[in-house]
Amino acid sequence: MGTLWYNGKIYTMNDESESVEAVVTHNGRIKAVGTKKEMKNKWNETITTYVDLKGGVVFPGFVDSHLHMIGYGESMLRLDLSQLKSADDMKKALLEKARELKRGQWLLGEGWNENNFPDRKIFHRQELDEIAPDNPVVLTRVCRHAILANSKALELGQVTAETENPSGGVIVRDNDGEATGYLLDAAQELVREAVPEVTDEYLEEALTAALDDMVKKGLVGGHTEDLNYYGGFAQTFDTFTKVIDGKKRKFRAHLLVHHEVVEDMKNKGFTYGEVNEYLSFGGMKIFADGALGGRTALLRQPYNDAPETSGVAMHTRDELKELVKKARSFEMPVAIHTIGDLALEYAIEAVEEYPAPPRTMDRFIHLQIAPSDLRERLKSLPVALDIQPRFVASDFPWVEERLGTWRLPYSFAWKTLLKEGLNCAGGSDAPIEPVDPLLGIHAAVTRKSPGEDHEGYMPEQKLTPFEAVSLFTTGSAKAIGKEETYGKILPGYAADFTVLDKDILTAQPDEILTASVLQTVIDETIVYQKEEEED
Repeated sequence: MGTLWYNGKIYTMNDESESVEAVVTHNGRIKAVGTKKEMKNKWNETITTYVDLKGGVVFPGFVDSHLHMIGYGESMLRLDLSQLKSADDMKKALLEKARELKRGQWLLGEGWNENNFPDRKIFHRQELDEIAPDNPVVLTRVCRHAILANSKALELGQVTAETENPSGGVIVRDNDGEATGYLLDAAQELVREAVPEVTDEYLEEALTAALDDMVKKGLVGGHTEDLNYYGGFAQTFDTFTKVIDGKKRKFRAHLLVHHEVVEDMKNKGFTYGEVNEYLSFGGMKIFADGALGGRTALLRQPYNDAPETSGVAMHTRDELKELVKKARSFEMPVAIHTIGDLALEYAIEAVEEYPAPPRTMDRFIHLQIAPSDLRERLKSLPVALDIQPRFVASDFPWVEERLGTWRLPYSFAWKTLLKEGLNCAGGSDAPIEPVDPLLGIHAAVTRKSPGEDHEGYMPEQKLTPFEAVSLFTTGSAKAIGKEETYGKILPGYAADFTVLDKDILTAQPDEILTASVLQTVIDETIVYQKEEEED
């Protein structure tokens, strides 16, 4: 029967100042909102359960609009290098891990970022050979657009001095033409294909770890891209159906479909759209370029700190158009990874030539560099922009070296995108950034990392708290065409809530960081409850 949620401040997210004191839900949907007295009087026969919010502040359930859920779970299972602040720290962590492994066992690490090291050191394969002489080593950079591999891993991947750069990838070489072990974008796959295939148990463990942590952080859903990396479409999709079964675990997972497995989806009898109440298939995922960290994001003009390169196109203009055409043949929208401005130009051209199917919306992911002429073209397209506010906290100030100050006014310019009426959704790109939506909201509002004492990077681009929260609520819902179902606390919407102990819309910006998740509610079910002993 029905549930009355009361004794809290409940933001509908319909308007910045609109809040109510009680909500009635029934069969996973919101029936009515208003005062506690109104709800009890009108819905008395429906209400069988009462939930005292104990002064909590309720928002529509936060949804991460772009992440890699299994990848996030993997980062919790593998060697985590993301918090290391020096090359010496990284070497110590690798030595310690290598001592735990058997001879021949792969040493897999996640999240290293040379921009966090004072000397910006990138390890050479020979240094990795010394650290782990008996083990193949693969270390994934934080951006996931580059890896480091030692000699054993390169040998298993059949990477030699004669190996040519694959399309959309770069094998970094030394002065003698030998691979250094630093592989960018598509070149990663040469070695990744040699890594032993994952088991069903491993995938389930990784996805379960991710989900359990995400609901603790107030997330009720995520738009995730995983289906092409773990033994193929069937094995990965089966993992989602097993773990998110609607009984033991509830979660709203919207699955982007990499272009290399879209036929597999079709052959299994699935199409774009809902699979069940908790799982749905999204747009066809395409990578147009790489990332700024490894200088593989595709720019119109050369990198400021490496004028010999303008980045890497994962596909030519015509190839990208053909991939979009392929998506349209399956009646699917596209979700295109576009970080550089030239990559964005390629993507816009492709969807202009092959428009999105009726009643669907394409997605451009990251959109870190968007000059005015491209923003004007975006305004005429049915497209959502998946932005990651935490990239400001992580990428500045070193990104200024990459782009130069002249490109900054239209880079990471979230306020500009919103002011110009473009549809924006908020995500983390976890495991690249922390999955915690409160960190993303804080970054959008302050434009700096926690603990930094300045006015913020490009402070004119700061969002209001309401705008920042909207990215993870109404923005994420609109990105998948579900703005009438998710993202607000109004009659007819899903009974998905994130309950905090603080009002982050009125608190001081840094107080957002100290807010705690009291409850996470999905489909009228409390899937996470903060215990008193956690205080």
